[in-house]
Amino acid sequence: MTYILGISCFYHDSAAALLRDGEIIAAAQEERFTRKKHDFEFPTNAIEFCLREAGITKKEINYVAFYEKPFIKFERILQTYLAYAPAGFLSFIKAIPLWVKHRLWIPDQISKELDFDGTILYPEHHESHASAAFFPSPFEHAAILTVDGVGEWTTASFGKGSGNRIELLSEIHFPHSLGLLYSAFTYYTGFKVNSAEYKLMGLAPYGEPKYVDLIMKELIDVKDDGSFKLNMKYFNYCAGLTMTNHRFNKLFGAPPRKREAKVRDLDMDLARSIQAVTEEVMMRIAKHVHQVTGEENLCLSGGVALNCVANGRILRDGPFKQIWIQPAAGDAGGALGAALMAWHHYLDQPRNVQVRDAQKGSFLGPGYTDDEIEMFLKRESVVYKKFSRDELVEHVAKLMDSENVIGWFQGRMEFGPRALGARSIIGDARLLEMQSRMNLKIKFRESFRPFAPSVVEEESAKWFNLKGESPYMLLVSDVAKSHVIDASANQLRGLDKLKVKRSDIPAVTHVDYSARVQTVDKDRNPLYYDLINAFHKKTGCPVIINTSFNVRGEPIVCSPQDAFKCFMRTGMDFLVLGSFVLDKKDQKSVELESIDQFELD
Repeated sequence: MTYILGISCFYHDSAAALLRDGEIIAAAQEERFTRKKHDFEFPTNAIEFCLREAGITKKEINYVAFYEKPFIKFERILQTYLAYAPAGFLSFIKAIPLWVKHRLWIPDQISKELDFDGTILYPEHHESHASAAFFPSPFEHAAILTVDGVGEWTTASFGKGSGNRIELLSEIHFPHSLGLLYSAFTYYTGFKVNSAEYKLMGLAPYGEPKYVDLIMKELIDVKDDGSFKLNMKYFNYCAGLTMTNHRFNKLFGAPPRKREAKVRDLDMDLARSIQAVTEEVMMRIAKHVHQVTGEENLCLSGGVALNCVANGRILRDGPFKQIWIQPAAGDAGGALGAALMAWHHYLDQPRNVQVRDAQKGSFLGPGYTDDEIEMFLKRESVVYKKFSRDELVEHVAKLMDSENVIGWFQGRMEFGPRALGARSIIGDARLLEMQSRMNLKIKFRESFRPFAPSVVEEESAKWFNLKGESPYMLLVSDVAKSHVIDASANQLRGLDKLKVKRSDIPAVTHVDYSARVQTVDKDRNPLYYDLINAFHKKTGCPVIINTSFNVRGEPIVCSPQDAFKCFMRTGMDFLVLGSFVLDKKDQKSVELESIDQFELD
């Protein structure tokens, strides 16, 4: 057997992935083990997990693939600093020690950490993204589009895949970057760059697209084919320690919002405006890619592919029949893409296309048996009840129908930023107050943040205007008109829009009547499917709330210990660990720690 280990690290979201004869055996982000959100260190724990899952030792690894070419990246950074010198001196002296300590010695570190003297392969950053997008997809051949902040020099690329080969045909290079443009607005509106871009996307529907024309006139020049250039006089990321500069502030008439300060009308309008611009650029690129490649299907990856609103628009209004998005679209997925590049390109191995996809529902992380869970529960003197499989889904469906919030911990952890029914917090989507309750008392996060619906696949078309499936929660679609409640008479502004019921499932309906849909099928996650079906039979509603099992500032939980700790610190009512159900009221008194104990974004 041939084992290939893929690694990404040293920027953000370090991860490891392991292939056995081309099959994805395991993949996980390092943050889930260290409990440091977006951990960028060498993924020692993730690698150990992958090897343990495969039942092998380090000595049995045949090839290691690193997700980018570090020396080319270093060349870009040096050239950029030299071009802006002496302006970038402070940023330069902050960045260089990381390179000297870690990033220039990746071969040595891999050899040392793994005791490995075999072949190490280095695909380009966007090749890794493209590989992660195409090779696990359900398409024999397809167009490929990768868009992110920046790899070595590339910030966006497109090409096509066929059989066991991918070919990139065109690129856009740094400093011109759609991902960095979006991150600039993330920074300016007071959110954390490379971490909270999704908050900007969630804030967008509360604002008006007042600044679209100004952005298109002053900040970005977009051609009909989607190619673009940024006006760099407004940005500081090439040389400084911030994303934007004083000219950017002057353009929009205010300084950046301070972290944790009240969200301004300006922030909402800018969020809506940059979202509209991003969608327009992505649509132009998609149309051009379709024209050049002639392909009917599209594969997406890179951090911008996590913008599920833009994805939904490409599927709804674009020229492609189907799209498939890598669930770990950011840098974490680069570990998987690098390993797949090694298997298919370097070793020239054939590709076995799966009917749904080869990602296995993205349930590629650690799992725990009932015996392991019960051992933990007994050790901690936790009060619990054990249920059979059929009893469990009926009991939990009843708990949700009684307005309880449930921590749901089952099977193998998800790979990627989305909870898909393995490490989830779930509840009744029919309750208007459930969104604010879960945001403020359980997730400890901003009230405007939307929750996603999980819906059984067969019922999705009755509840959402969605073409096909959306198993990885990476597409936004409108709630079906038959379930919408018209709120147009309520002329509310900003966050006041939250007070209005807009559908039969208000807790997962955003203020623009959209939802980030997850379709659940029996093949990928049979237990979660049966749970939602049980809720459907009990209530007539095949939709529940699904949000990630964590609190603000923490990674999604990985182990039973993580889950119990999060459960006891928050306002969750029940915790389900495998076959075991824990009632908060039955647990010994635990004084909840202050929110300040968590590292806030």
